[in-house]
Amino acid sequence: MSTDYQQARSALGARMRELRTESGLSGRAVAARLGWPQSKVSKLENGRQSPTRTDVVAWAEAVGRPGAGAELVGRLRTVETQYRSWRRQLAGGVRPVQETHAAQGERTGDRRSFDPTLVPGLLQTAEYARAVLTRYTRVHPSIRDVEAAVVARMERQRALGDRSRSFHFLLWEGALVSRLCPPAVLADQLESLVPWLAPGNVRLGIVPFDADLRVPAGVGFSIHDGVLVITESWHAEMWLDDPADIALHIRAWEALAESAVYGPSAHRVIARARRSLL
Repeated sequence: MSTDYQQARSALGARMRELRTESGLSGRAVAARLGWPQSKVSKLENGRQSPTRTDVVAWAEAVGRPGAGAELVGRLRTVETQYRSWRRQLAGGVRPVQETHAAQGERTGDRRSFDPTLVPGLLQTAEYARAVLTRYTRVHPSIRDVEAAVVARMERQRALGDRSRSFHFLLWEGALVSRLCPPAVLADQLESLVPWLAPGNVRLGIVPFDADLRVPAGVGFSIHDGVLVITESWHAEMWLDDPADIALHIRAWEALAESAVYGPSAHRVIARARRSLL
């Protein structure tokens, strides 16, 4: 578990304890008011368990400080937008990770993303998703629920049909030729991208190998409503809401978008990738 994450969670727990002691209530009394086990109160106050937003709002009410609910929610957001180590996340399986992203997707009206190495989850076929998730078990042996994760990933794709939302995907050409699956599976995946080249609430651009790049391709990331960035490394996934971090990723995304091609030009790049499989 990352140091930044634990420090933020401990700070939240300390503030919850401070609010309780200021009210003159014991941990047992707060637990009784909330209908919680006393062990939960202890774990929350000592930073050994993460509360939900419902938990912290209920806590503020229970200690007679309802006005502090917004403060605790803000502190919780800081916890949630820190480094999330894959070891910690995958301890409960891959499906919960997919469900967390699905929940964030439900809150997102405008998503922009860049993927340099693979087709993004929202555009993956089931067979491609299965191959990619299976390959991740080489690095994260704890993954055991690949099939459930594939189902969850496919369920997330329903969001693309919501015309009130907009999606703008940028793919590096390398994502189209990376052999993360058998050639036949990759061929089907490439073909499934073609319909997304038509105008609509989903926009797909491709950055070709021979594009004049304004910035290096770098790592993948997604920007949610201009207020949250999700990116990752081998070790952890990062949910960033600091304005400076968001502004940096927006600049990177805009620079990459300048090098992207769309429509018939993007179709030609996909066709080129398809021919490389022959």
